[in-house]
Amino acid sequence: MTDSARPRLRDLTSADSPRIHEVTAATSVFREEELEIAAEVFRDCVAAPGPSGGDVGGDRGGAPAPPQLRPYYALGAELEARLVGWICWGQTPCTEGTWDLYWLAVDPAAQGAGVGSALVLEMERRLTGRARLISVDTSGRADYDPTRSFYESRGYRAVARVPDFYAPGDDQVIFTKALPS
Repeated sequence: MTDSARPRLRDLTSADSPRIHEVTAATSVFREEELEIAAEVFRDCVAAPGPSGGDVGGDRGGAPAPPQLRPYYALGAELEARLVGWICWGQTPCTEGTWDLYWLAVDPAAQGAGVGSALVLEMERRLTGRARLISVDTSGRADYDPTRSFYESRGYRAVARVPDFYAPGDDQVIFTKALPS
């Protein structure tokens, strides 16, 4: 991948809301009620003070900048100045050092271009030193096979399966990844 083809990551704003909805819906794996929840979480994220990704202070020699506390954190990815993906994460309530990756969506036209990987790697970079564990919930449906393969190829491990969690025949598959301290 050339530098010009690498995704450019950036904080998100409320102006990104329509495109976030388009990208999330274009994946064709989320039900309408899930799209509404994604929109609500996105609104809460960009309504919080400070940058949506929580990184304040710029380059610190590879170390994450001190985070700004917020309920959710989010970043977008652009290719050729067009928003093509987003990620949202947050600290898991009632845990010590566990964080949830809540949403990751990449426009199908941009899948395979490193967008999802760039977003996950940046989230992990920002959580290094803060999080000991990242948890991701996915569906067990066949149309989620690529999603589960994506997480496995990035070092996430399927640690639990809850039968019929989302709906009859739609299991919840929980992936985790330990981060270095």
